[in-house]
Amino acid sequence: MSVRPIAALDHEALNRLHRQVGWPERSPAGWRWLEANPARLAMGAPAGWVVADENDKAVAMLGNFIQRFRHGAQDHFGATGFSIIVPPSQKGASRPLIRTFLKQPGLFARYTFNANARSAPLYGLFDMKPWPVQTHGLKLSWITDRLACVQGRGLRLLLGRTSAETAARLGERLLNGRVFRQTLLSLPAGVIMLCDLSDVSPYADFWRQLSQEERLLADRSPEILRWRLADPDLTLPPVMLAYVRDSRIVGMAMAQITKTSLIEPPYLDIVDLIALETEPEAIGLLTQALIDNARALGAAKVRLQMVTSRLLAQLGDLAKTARREGGWGHCHAIIDDPALAAAWAPTPFDGDYGICWRTPPVPKALARDPREVNAMGGRAAKA
Repeated sequence: MSVRPIAALDHEALNRLHRQVGWPERSPAGWRWLEANPARLAMGAPAGWVVADENDKAVAMLGNFIQRFRHGAQDHFGATGFSIIVPPSQKGASRPLIRTFLKQPGLFARYTFNANARSAPLYGLFDMKPWPVQTHGLKLSWITDRLACVQGRGLRLLLGRTSAETAARLGERLLNGRVFRQTLLSLPAGVIMLCDLSDVSPYADFWRQLSQEERLLADRSPEILRWRLADPDLTLPPVMLAYVRDSRIVGMAMAQITKTSLIEPPYLDIVDLIALETEPEAIGLLTQALIDNARALGAAKVRLQMVTSRLLAQLGDLAKTARREGGWGHCHAIIDDPALAAAWAPTPFDGDYGICWRTPPVPKALARDPREVNAMGGRAAKA
C-alpha cells in the first residue's frame, strides 16, 4: 500500500471517506483552515496521510493534528491522530497509516483521546498505552433534557448499526428550535462571557500566568484561540466563559453545541476547562454554569469526554452527580519523557474534539440570510 501526505487535491476524496462513515465533511475553506494550523506550520508536519490507489486517489486516511505545548520556559510539540477512516475494501490500511503517524520526529507524544469502542483495541498493537492510567476509559455527562435523551436512545436501538446512507435517508432528527435562538445566559457572580481574545486582553494576561505554572499545557494563547474560532465550518460559535476574581481572569471554560449524528439530540460538549492552580474552585463554578444554561441552549446533556484525576478532584461534588460513560480505553498515548507525562493533565482541548465535532446544521430559514447566523456570536450577554 502506498502511503503519502495529504495534498490539497485529496479534499474531495477525504470528504467522500467521511461521508461513507457518517462523519462531518469539510468545506474547501474548512480544509484550508485546518491546514493553516499555526503549530503544524511551525513543525512543517503533514496535515495527515492517505493510502493511495494505483491512480493516486485517496482510499483511506489518517489526520494529523499538531499542538504546541508549554512546560515552564520550554516549548514542546505533540500530535493527535484523528479521522482514521479505512473502508472494508482497504482492510489492513490502518497499520501503515498509524505507523507513519507514530514515526514523526520532533514530538514528545503521539496520542489519541477519541477512540471509539471498536477501534480502541487497535492501538495496543502499536505500543500505545491506555493513558491517563486512572481515567482513560471515563467520560462524564450531566443530563439536562431527559426526554430528548430517551428519544435519541430509542432511535439508536431502532436503527441499530445502520449504515451512514440509511441514516442520511432518514434525515436530521431531534434538532430543536432553541439551538439557533439568541439566548441570554444566566451566569453566577464572578462568571462572565469571554469575548476579548486580543493580545492585550485580560485573557492574554490569564494565559501568560497560566503558562508560567510548572505543568505541561497545550497552547491556549489568544493567537491559537482566534485560529480555533475562525473555523469556517462552525455553524455556532462556542460558549466561552471566564471566572473573574479581583478583576482578573483565573479560570476559563469553552463548550460547543454539537450534534454527533443525524439521530442524536444536540449536546453541549466541553472543549476546555482550566484554572490557575491557586483557583481550583473555578472549575466547578464554570461547569455548573454550563449545566445550568445547557437546556436553554438546546442541549440534551453536557458532556466532558476527557477527564483526569486532577480534574475529577477539582469538580468535587459535581463529578459525583455525573453519569459515568465510556467504559473502554478511548485514550492511548506514547509519551517519550516520563517527567512530561507526570506534568500533563489534559482536557479535551488537548485532543481532536474541537476540530472533529459535528455542529448542528443551519436551518434553511437562517441559511437564506447568513447575517442571522453570524449574529449568533453575540447571543449571550456579558455578566
